[in-house]
Amino acid sequence: MILLTHQPIDVPAVMAHVQTGSAGAVDIFIGTVRNQTQQKRVVRLEYEAYEPMALKKMQELVDEVRRRWPVEQVAIVHRVGVLDIGEAAVVIAVSTPHRAEAFEACRWLIDTLKEVVPIWKKEVFEDGEVWVAAHA
Repeated sequence: MILLTHQPIDVPAVMAHVQTGSAGAVDIFIGTVRNQTQQKRVVRLEYEAYEPMALKKMQELVDEVRRRWPVEQVAIVHRVGVLDIGEAAVVIAVSTPHRAEAFEACRWLIDTLKEVVPIWKKEVFEDGEVWVAAHA
């Protein structure tokens, strides 16, 4: 499952997608919109993506994680559009036979996604806004 969506992320559906009978571990990362950045109150976030390239890069990440770890299933879902405080911006789920691999693969996916996938976020504050890369 690789998805960019304007709709709220259905976290239970993402988790259900990665669960298998042979997976002893499911690791899930949920990145949420927080209400503060560097002592400034955040009102909301706005995400934009170059969707064709973002989906291609997300698929490359899934292919690479499958090469590195004994992954059963993988899901990467990222919101685009306007998100309110507390909403899930990104959900990554990985199932593997054992927990260590699930943790490692999930962490690698979120860290690498933030580095290479063309997604940008605008932080909207009470007194202004700023575009920041959701990836480095």
